Amino acid sequence: MLGRWTIAGTAIAMLMVGASPSHALVAGESKSVPTLSITIPPDPEDDGAEDPVDAKKTAPAVKVAPDEALPVIEYDVSKLPEPVKRLREKLLEAAKTGDINQLKPIIDANKSPPNLGADEDQDKDPIAFLKTLSGDPEGREILAILSEILDAGYVHVDVGTPQEAYIWPYFARYPIDALTPPQMVELFRILTSSDFEEMKSFGAYMFYRVGIAPDGTWTYFEAGD
Repeated sequence: MLGRWTIAGTAIAMLMVGASPSHALVAGESKSVPTLSITIPPDPEDDGAEDPVDAKKTAPAVKVAPDEALPVIEYDVSKLPEPVKRLREKLLEAAKTGDINQLKPIIDANKSPPNLGADEDQDKDPIAFLKTLSGDPEGREILAILSEILDAGYVHVDVGTPQEAYIWPYFARYPIDALTPPQMVELFRILTSSDFEEMKSFGAYMFYRVGIAPDGTWTYFEAGD
């Protein structure tokens, strides 16, 4: 986990170009400034195809285009469809018990196990897999993360498509460089300032998010990278 939650960070490669020393000009003389073109070769191992395992298992971090309308942030859970509201309440109740096994009945009642990350072990024993993500052997840290995430604001996205979902926290679908000071305070309830600096370099929120379909299906609980 990132920083406070000990998730692995994302490596960012930086290209630095030195400036040439300036030269004095004779009064009245003009001189053009040369330009430098830099071509970054493509990654020879990147064929542009999406890994089928990652496509199935993960909810990737979303970068919002500059001209894309900002999603509507909601805090009023009474606006949620009843199935979504019920599942959120069940997840919060389970998380606040401190017993990660309380999530098992919720997962078992789901149409299929929620995506917990790009790992085949999650389907064999989701509870055991969640414990491996936690900083403590009992899985209480991951329960705390789940609780904090579901207490944050949410967004309703991809309306009218098979991917339609209610997502917590809204940062998962919101440009991090557009956050206001109050929103930054909300963000720092979930992660640290050093985590935020890493995310700024990547250009998107990369920490845990929860997705719930309109029919109340728990689709995922994972960190994007």
